Amino acid sequence: MTRRVTSFDVAARAGVSQSAVSRVFSGASASKATADRVREAADALGYRPNVLARSLITGRSRIIGLVVAYLGNPFYPDALERFSRDLQDEGYHTLVFTVPEGAADTDTDRIIQQMLDHQVDGIVLASVGLGDALAARCEAAGIPVVLFNRGQVGSGLAQVTSANRLGGAKVADFLVAGGHTRIGHVAGWQGSSTGRDRTEGFVARLAELGQDCVGVEDGRYDHAEAVRATDDLLAKGVDALFVGNDHMAFAVMDHLRCTLGLSVPNDVSVVGYDDVPMAAFAAYDLTTVRQPVGRMVKTTVAALINQIEDKSAQAEVTEIDGPLILRGSARIPEGLQ
Repeated sequence: MTRRVTSFDVAARAGVSQSAVSRVFSGASASKATADRVREAADALGYRPNVLARSLITGRSRIIGLVVAYLGNPFYPDALERFSRDLQDEGYHTLVFTVPEGAADTDTDRIIQQMLDHQVDGIVLASVGLGDALAARCEAAGIPVVLFNRGQVGSGLAQVTSANRLGGAKVADFLVAGGHTRIGHVAGWQGSSTGRDRTEGFVARLAELGQDCVGVEDGRYDHAEAVRATDDLLAKGVDALFVGNDHMAFAVMDHLRCTLGLSVPNDVSVVGYDDVPMAAFAAYDLTTVRQPVGRMVKTTVAALINQIEDKSAQAEVTEIDGPLILRGSARIPEGLQ
C-alpha cells in the first residue's frame, strides 16, 4: 500500500518547518516565497491537506456561517462576494444559507441550528434577526454572531449597519433644498431596523424643516408592493419620493415612466438608498444614498474574527456613514449643481 503523504513530507521537500506548511494551508500568515515553495512541494508529492482532521485537532472548522435574506436585492450578492473574498483572505470559508425577508423566527432559528450542527466558528446574519433563546445557545457554545445591515436593540450582539437615520435625514435635506413641497416615502419593510431607521430619520428631519411627509407607504422591499405604494402616494399629489432602497426605486421609476408616462425628475423626483451598481446605469441614473458596503463587510469580518480569537472581546454596535450620490433622477438644488 502506498504511504500517505504528510505535511512533514511537504515540509522536508520545501525546506521549511511543518508549522509553515500548516500556516500556508490554513490561510494564515506566510510569506509569498514560503507559500510558493510549500505549494510547489505539495503539488509534486500529490499532497492534499486533511481539513477534517485539522479541525478535530484544533477545535476550529475555519468555516463561517452566513445567513442572508432577500437575494433579489443586488446589494446582497455584492456583499456576499465581498464576504467570501475577505474571509478567504483570513483563512476562512463560508457556508451560506438563505431565509426569506420577514420569515418567522422559527425558520431563522432552524437554519442557525443547522449551522451549529456544522460546527461553524462564527455566524454573520445579513438582514436577519436572531431569537433570544438561540442567541443564548450560540453564546453558550462560544459561537460569536455579528449582525450585518440589521440592528437588534438589546440583543447584546455585535452589529454593523450604515448610518440609516442620518441617511434618511440627508434625503430630506436634499429634497427640501430642491424646492419640493409634497414629499412622500416608499418605505423599506417596517419590520426591519433598517427600514424603520431610514423612515424615522427622514420623517423627523422633514418635520425639523417645517414640512410634513405627505405619506409613508411600506413597500416591504418588494417590486409589486413598491408600485402599489407609489400609486397610493401619487393619489396624494406627491412631487418627490424617497424610496427605501434602490431595488424598489428601480420598480418605482419603471412604473412612473413606462406605465404612467410621467417624467423623472420633471414630474416626480426619485431618491433611493444603497447605490448598487445598476443605480449608475444610464437607464436609471438614480440619486441615492450610498451604503459603504466594502467598509461594512470589512468591519463585520474584523468584529467576528476578533470575537473568535478573543472570547472576552466586547460586542460593539457600529454605524458607518455614506454619502448622498447625486445623479439625474431628482431635481438638484442650485447650490449643489
